[in-house]
Amino acid sequence: MRYSLRIASVLTVAGGIALFAMDSDQAILPASDIESARDPGRQIASTTLASDSAAESVRLSSVYKEVLTVGKGDTLMAMLVDTGIAPASADRAVRTMSRIYKPRRIKPGQDIVLSLKPDLRAKSVELMAMKISPNVERDILVTRTAKGFQAKAVDRPLTKVAMHASGKIDTSLYVAGVNAGLRQATLAKLIQTFSFDVDFQRDIRRGDAFDVMYEEYRDEDGAVVKSGDILVAEMTLSGKKSRLYRFETKDGFSDFYDAKGQSVRKALLRTPIDGARISSNYGMRRHPILGYNKMHKGLDFAARRGTPIFAAGNGFVEYAGRNGGYGKYVRIRHNSTFKTAYAHMHRYGKGIRKGRRVKQGQIIGYVGSTGRSTGPHLHYEVHKNGRQVNPRSIKLPSGRKLKGRELRTFKAHVAALEKQYVALTAQQLADRR
Repeated sequence: MRYSLRIASVLTVAGGIALFAMDSDQAILPASDIESARDPGRQIASTTLASDSAAESVRLSSVYKEVLTVGKGDTLMAMLVDTGIAPASADRAVRTMSRIYKPRRIKPGQDIVLSLKPDLRAKSVELMAMKISPNVERDILVTRTAKGFQAKAVDRPLTKVAMHASGKIDTSLYVAGVNAGLRQATLAKLIQTFSFDVDFQRDIRRGDAFDVMYEEYRDEDGAVVKSGDILVAEMTLSGKKSRLYRFETKDGFSDFYDAKGQSVRKALLRTPIDGARISSNYGMRRHPILGYNKMHKGLDFAARRGTPIFAAGNGFVEYAGRNGGYGKYVRIRHNSTFKTAYAHMHRYGKGIRKGRRVKQGQIIGYVGSTGRSTGPHLHYEVHKNGRQVNPRSIKLPSGRKLKGRELRTFKAHVAALEKQYVALTAQQLADRR
């Protein structure tokens, strides 16, 4: 049995049964539901116990909670039987749950919360309820009924909260962001927001700064469970400020715009990978394996194996497969002028194959060292009219410019965001005093 187990105690009281967990998890079966699932005519014990034998009787008939953590190779059926549930009962519960959530989707590391009651006659335990949380937003509940089990999906209430963070850069934007309390998902969004105009290898200097207002989602206990959107993002590079605002246009697409309504989005990202170091530039170089001078027609980004690689722009996958010294290789056709290529991948992104449409920023693969390579890195190329060009010097067409009524709507949106920003930062200052 590979899974881990945590047990919680219970208190039997007049009117229902309450679960008291050792952690912050709440009871998965309301007292009223547990009571209705009991055998007809069963007496509810009083909190005032006349004798030790009565207390022991209540303890043996109490509902208690177990938390099972799924291990590699575990199956839901085997885990339930291992807790003492009769195989026939476990099978009915699993089959009932399968109608809305397939057990094979349960992954190692997930918790399964059980409400159990001893069955003294059968020398086993009865499954009263089971909860599985596939993600932070939804629970799958299986509860005992008079005729067997029922299953339902329940949305968890999450609260969206606006937050603010800022900081000065000493070594890197990543380190500064982490020190300011940004979650990695929010930090990645911040980097991607500016990646159209900022070369994070050359443009970042010590003393530069960032400022961001963003959203995060919290559960009923106030714990942060999910990162939301960035609302306002600002970077100060060599004394020059660039402030951007998230805005959804009338066609339903969200993007970042400067104060004049100019989208920052361009045809291609400057860098298709986060937090990587350029280890080899475009141009003539001595080849590290072949040993002679050779034109290097791309950029090499040194990064850890498994680092995500992003599509530099929207387009279609023209090639995905082994390509000689390039190893595992993907080439994307963006339009009649531009293509981009990505080489030495460890593996491809989910669903990446020839003919597949991809969106800018979508993960198309992961850094590796396949093909003619001395270590994990991404070899990145930009092709213009069929020829490789320097990705760092090429001029890219600008994105959308808001006009007319939509521009007026945007400016009103910016004013509201700035008002929210001022109130949020003022509250933060007050909280620190």
